[in-house]
Amino acid sequence: MTSHPSQPSSSNTTSGDLDEQALFFHRYPRPGKLEIQATKPLGNQRDLALAYSPGVAAPCLAIRDNPDMAADYTARANLVAVISNGSAVLGLGNIGPLASKPVMEGKAVLFKKFAGIDVFDIEIDAPEIDAMVSTVAALEPTFGGINLEDIKAPECFEVERRLREKMNIPVFHDDQHGTAIIVAAAIMNGLELAGKKIENVKIVTSGAGAAALACLNLLVSLGAKKENIWVHDIEGLVYEGRVELMDQWKSVYVQKSDKRVLADSIDNADVFLGLSAPGVLKPELLVRMAEKPLIMALANPTPEIMPELARAARPDAMICTGRSDFPNQVNNVLCFPYIFRGALDCGATTINEEMKMAAVNAIAALAREEVSDVAARAYSGETPIFGPNYLIPSPFDPRLILRIAPAVAKAAEETGVATRPIHDVEAYLDQLNRFVWRSGFVMKPIFTAAKDAEKNRVIFAEGEDERVLRAAQILLEEKTARPILIGRPSVIEARLKRFGIRIRPNVDFEVVNPEDDPRYRQYVDDYLALVGRQGVNPETARTIVRTNNTVIGALSVKRGEADALICGVEGRYDRHLRDVRQIIGLRPGARTLAGLSLLISQRGAIFFADTFVNYNPTAAEIAEITILAAEEVRRFGITPKAALICHSNFGSRNSESAAKMREALGIIRERAPDLEVDGEMQGGSALSEELRKRAMPNTSLSGEANLLVFPNLDAASISLGLVRTMMDALHVGPILIGAALPAHILGQSVTSRGVVNMAALAVVEASEAEPLLG
Repeated sequence: MTSHPSQPSSSNTTSGDLDEQALFFHRYPRPGKLEIQATKPLGNQRDLALAYSPGVAAPCLAIRDNPDMAADYTARANLVAVISNGSAVLGLGNIGPLASKPVMEGKAVLFKKFAGIDVFDIEIDAPEIDAMVSTVAALEPTFGGINLEDIKAPECFEVERRLREKMNIPVFHDDQHGTAIIVAAAIMNGLELAGKKIENVKIVTSGAGAAALACLNLLVSLGAKKENIWVHDIEGLVYEGRVELMDQWKSVYVQKSDKRVLADSIDNADVFLGLSAPGVLKPELLVRMAEKPLIMALANPTPEIMPELARAARPDAMICTGRSDFPNQVNNVLCFPYIFRGALDCGATTINEEMKMAAVNAIAALAREEVSDVAARAYSGETPIFGPNYLIPSPFDPRLILRIAPAVAKAAEETGVATRPIHDVEAYLDQLNRFVWRSGFVMKPIFTAAKDAEKNRVIFAEGEDERVLRAAQILLEEKTARPILIGRPSVIEARLKRFGIRIRPNVDFEVVNPEDDPRYRQYVDDYLALVGRQGVNPETARTIVRTNNTVIGALSVKRGEADALICGVEGRYDRHLRDVRQIIGLRPGARTLAGLSLLISQRGAIFFADTFVNYNPTAAEIAEITILAAEEVRRFGITPKAALICHSNFGSRNSESAAKMREALGIIRERAPDLEVDGEMQGGSALSEELRKRAMPNTSLSGEANLLVFPNLDAASISLGLVRTMMDALHVGPILIGAALPAHILGQSVTSRGVVNMAALAVVEASEAEPLLG
């Protein structure tokens, strides 16, 4: 059985509508779901010479002399073949290899999306076992692993067995083992909640195909007793002496019994495992099962019993299906990308039982953790917590790769099948983390410094927001900061419970209640002293201090009761900016505040200034913004290379904005002679040294600029939005620079991870004694 993360609900979409949408999706804007892209430049004759003849001879000879070097010089170590003969495709049956291609392309997309693994889908016209084995085995030089897909039973057992014997790379039949791993994790957690031990439970199955038997085999490895397992197929119970539709794999589970059908075997069963057909488990059978039964109704798209019927018959039942519109979706994408990720990264020669068990334990353990914000968005309504309706993680939980891949790689090393053991586990986790968050690499210096300053207090204006609550938990878990949340205590407590977040107010973090704070009168006095001559009278001040959380947070930082402020998750940016400017003010020597944005994409890290604050800054302000921004870039461990962007290219135009950028360059060079900066220049010149040198051979900027400074807010904001969207880049910020004390105003679309990133940056700013601008 293969589940997919977007199995539709029949109640929401008619079959005809879905078919039309799917056909359009697969055809436009170009047919299929995959393409091949070069990872090396091919822009000139030298590139061609290096990529092909004559340069390619060098890596060829190196691999001839040492085959292990293929992992260094080719894509093989990150390349998997998804292979099918089309004999058992989803619920469609034997539709043949060509018709199976859309499914295999889909599997390839999942590998890439969830684990960054490249895939060639290969559909082979090989219905016989011998032909399939010989064809697949001959592909070993090309691939780092083989994922067998949609091959009918019982042939699939023999195909996999023989390929594992022949090949020295992982061979994994996902329909068997992927399903088995998820089922085993769900059953482990279900039995824990039920207070049962696996060696004592009775397991009754409906279905005896590849997936069902693989599930049972893995459960036996976990400790289930074969004498407690009752297997049924279309001929009824697998019993001793039966000859119809029997094979060596089913025979392992024969029972000495005169019972013949599911209705005879179901009494006192603790687990029902269904991988068969709709409606097999009737409500009247369910009532005869043991206390707190675990129902694995995995037939797709209609399970053996619908969850609402199961709950009506047995309110104490725990229910898993293969569908995304019910809790506890058993979905192979929970494991296969990450098992291959770990196996490829350590150069495993196989995927053995120990590696599969490591994946089971990692998935089961993850379900017992709090749900991440990314995973929470995959659910509607209340965020689930570990319990009967949340036995296994969401397929979209980004932590899956961080838990499963290292566990699989470790098991491979411990069992002696890893040819490239992972010795630096911390570096490997960092690598995986970068893949998950995309901000991991650039943010690494910030988080390293923040851990050295974990006592710093960060106050959050929107303390009732789910993203802030999740960020607070991460900051506490990672020992990055001491969060202070502004909000109503009863609301915070209710939302912590609703979202399954375990941190406790006034135990793990401080809460400032805007409706009842003993410092209220002092805050009003302080606020009046700061803004009393800006049209704010005492009555207005009392109202603002009671109702404006950004004002409360800014006053806390100003009074030394917090070290940094994070706000802007809700409300307009300019209103938050007004409060920060009035209360916290400018740092010594600064003339303006500015917004610096960081975009992280496959191209790397690029900073944009000023993207949020100054509509039309002067030359002096642009110079100051550039110097402040450069110091902020250095905080990330990056050497700034600043380009002053304009429509003019080194004097090619004499417009007002071009003159302004040229004047700013002169000021920067006088005030910060060590900063690598040049301008005015066009955007293409900033990102291409070749283009830049054509226009200005003696340019003082080398390589690609990583700090782009714009002449006005329109140019900066438009460029940021376009580049962010076109490059699918991650936005960190905006980073408020020029403030007297650390304060950052975020956007309303920020994620909890974005809140964490900015809080860590604020902690580092608070811990550094020297001002950025002298």
